[in-house]
Amino acid sequence: MENRRFILIALLGVVLFFLYQAWQKDYGNRPPSAPVADEAQAPSAPAAATAATATATEATGDALPGAPAQRIRVETDVYIAEIATLGGELRRLELKQYPAAKDKPEPMSLLDDRNGRLFVLQSGLAGTEHAYVTDKTPFSAAQSEYKLADGQNTLDVTLSYTSADGIEATKTYHFSRDSYQITLSQTLKNNGANALTVSPYTRVVRTDFKPDGEPRFAHTFLGVGFYQQAEAGSANYKFKKTALDKLAKDGFETQQTGGWITMLQHYFVAAIVPPKDEQVTYSARPREAGGYRAQAIGAGVAVAPGAEQRFDTLLYIGPKLQDRIDDVAPGFELTLDYGILKVIARPMFWVLKLFHTWTSNWGVAIILLTVTVKLLLFKLSEAQYRSMAKMKVFGPKIQDIRERYADDRERQQKAMMDLYKKEGFNPLAGCWPILVQFPIFISLYWVLLESVELRQAPFMLWLQDLSAPDPFYVLPVIYGITMFLQQRMSGNTTMDPTQQKVMQVMPIGMTAFFAFFQSGLVLYWAVNGLISIAQQWVITRRLAKEGLKR
Repeated sequence: MENRRFILIALLGVVLFFLYQAWQKDYGNRPPSAPVADEAQAPSAPAAATAATATATEATGDALPGAPAQRIRVETDVYIAEIATLGGELRRLELKQYPAAKDKPEPMSLLDDRNGRLFVLQSGLAGTEHAYVTDKTPFSAAQSEYKLADGQNTLDVTLSYTSADGIEATKTYHFSRDSYQITLSQTLKNNGANALTVSPYTRVVRTDFKPDGEPRFAHTFLGVGFYQQAEAGSANYKFKKTALDKLAKDGFETQQTGGWITMLQHYFVAAIVPPKDEQVTYSARPREAGGYRAQAIGAGVAVAPGAEQRFDTLLYIGPKLQDRIDDVAPGFELTLDYGILKVIARPMFWVLKLFHTWTSNWGVAIILLTVTVKLLLFKLSEAQYRSMAKMKVFGPKIQDIRERYADDRERQQKAMMDLYKKEGFNPLAGCWPILVQFPIFISLYWVLLESVELRQAPFMLWLQDLSAPDPFYVLPVIYGITMFLQQRMSGNTTMDPTQQKVMQVMPIGMTAFFAFFQSGLVLYWAVNGLISIAQQWVITRRLAKEGLKR
């Protein structure tokens, strides 16, 4: 029981281990993807696919950067996009409200096919024998430039194509004002004499590259997620997030009704959301031409001679905004991956956003959150410092017991328990405030890691990006100093020499550890340490009046 501080150190070590694993999961080194080949390769068909689905996979290659095609420029209030007439691919998409980096004010390119990068959206219509629309289909458009005008709420960009055998196909992108949702409509008119079986598909294709604006220590995290309804009529959803190194080994495929599939890039997502009542095959795997792809292929639909069939697919391409992702599709909020502590993380972000609404500064909001947490835990903190004070009072007695029963561990433990019982205090009472703060700490880590609202958010002076490490390591040093001062105020008279050495090294180790974490997270713990010192001083003086003097 006298080893309560050692227990706390062990618990802290466990938390740091899990944080390190989470950091490795999101920022660890990834094996480089294969270089993009000079010619598109046709990936093999998924085993569980229908004939139409197989055609969608086999008969379409992956167009490469620089493919000769006219580019259609589209501008809305949130996007600057480029659509290639060859295949009707969405080849480039810039997010106007999100700078590429702190020192690059130009819009971030989420979809991109320049400078050796490839992250594009492809779509088409497959049949049982051959594909009717692929990434090689030569579409045409009425204009080469479209722009959402003032007072206009929607913008449609339509591309059309007529095959040699008279099949007419159109592809329309429906954009809306102040929205990152795009509706992709593909239409096929059967002018032939025989019925056709048509299956729509949509896919995102990308190579592995590090986007601008990421923290300097970070590697791009890529993953593939899908929604799966656990049971018919059930509201329980699953989300599988797969790193590329695992995707390259295992691949992924599932058939289900409804759902969605995504390609994740830290704060941003490119998602394909078919109609919720349609049967869809989702798959993801490496491309033979290099890179990776994730796709959704719909079931075949019969189109009679002279008939026309329209297929709609919702796309969400943009930031993972917490007040918008809930409306995209059932379970889509799971793309904002807060881990097992989402029940704490989401309310925590709500409180942070409330404070930001009041102050217009995320750093100040974090400070106010820290103060709020400390006030809520004040009684627990008081119990912690009361326990520390009592341990110091009875330190000589505890040391005497250690020396008296140095060779008899069992009698030593019994004597300790008798002392605790006689004096009426629990040496583990001081653990509760730290234990309660562990999930808060981890939740805030995920909030800062996942919330695009805090991306590149400035605080003051040298701290101009709370989602990146402190460039001058000031906050980690402040936190280390506060940890050292708290140890000095608490004393270590009840600890054995080994534990004392560990505690002396802890401030240095934690300073070095936090040097690589987001400055917003370290700001929380630095302010928490300063408040804790003030609380400890006040509570210790109060306890002194009760007779528990130092």
